[in-house]
Amino acid sequence: MKALIFAAGLGERMRPLTDHTPKPLLAVGGKPLIAWHLEKLAALGVSEVVVNTSWLADRFPEVLGDGSQWGLKLHYSYEGATPLETGGGMHHALPLLGDAPFIAVNGDIWTDFDFAGLPAEPAGSAHLVLVNNPVHNPHGDFALAGTGRVDSDGKAKFTFSGIGVYRARLLDTWREVIGGVAGTEAEPPRFKLAPLLRAAMALGEVSGTLHAGRWTDVGTPQRLKALDQELSRLR
Repeated sequence: MKALIFAAGLGERMRPLTDHTPKPLLAVGGKPLIAWHLEKLAALGVSEVVVNTSWLADRFPEVLGDGSQWGLKLHYSYEGATPLETGGGMHHALPLLGDAPFIAVNGDIWTDFDFAGLPAEPAGSAHLVLVNNPVHNPHGDFALAGTGRVDSDGKAKFTFSGIGVYRARLLDTWREVIGGVAGTEAEPPRFKLAPLLRAAMALGEVSGTLHAGRWTDVGTPQRLKALDQELSRLR
């Protein structure tokens, strides 16, 4: 199984920390955020990981090398000076990911979620890991039914953790779903993944699970500092 780590963001809310270091390379608990993911993926048996890059792209191979220190083979999918968003980034990386289902993880989160809980073969086009809503996203993103089906709306909505398993077919209809939005006319195209997920949800093609453990979206210097202090205490 292969995996994609989204690491192309500009990290604007993290300035000045990200002036010279991409957000996924910022350290928490003694190692870069992205290294926590690489360790989990290697333990799961993932052999190849694609890291999409844009801002300070050269820093990734400088720090991570070819992935051999984790027993992985790393590929870098450079998107240019302007990141392609999640959908465009995934679309751009597909030639490196192949046709089989793959894991995708946001490079700027931390979690104790066990990746072994992810399905190797999602029933539909995608399987998402959801978490309880943090303070900065109180209304959540998607609803999770008792059957494991994920929908755009429902009585109880949870936050998307940034962890999922996807089939390449999710992107087959991106032009029909997103066509006309600024960025889609570019080459390579730039677009968000959420509209494609919502379209797939309407067809009953998205499943999910709720992770009730620890999870942090490292979106601000304050969250980064708090997470680093917490992890350092546990070492």
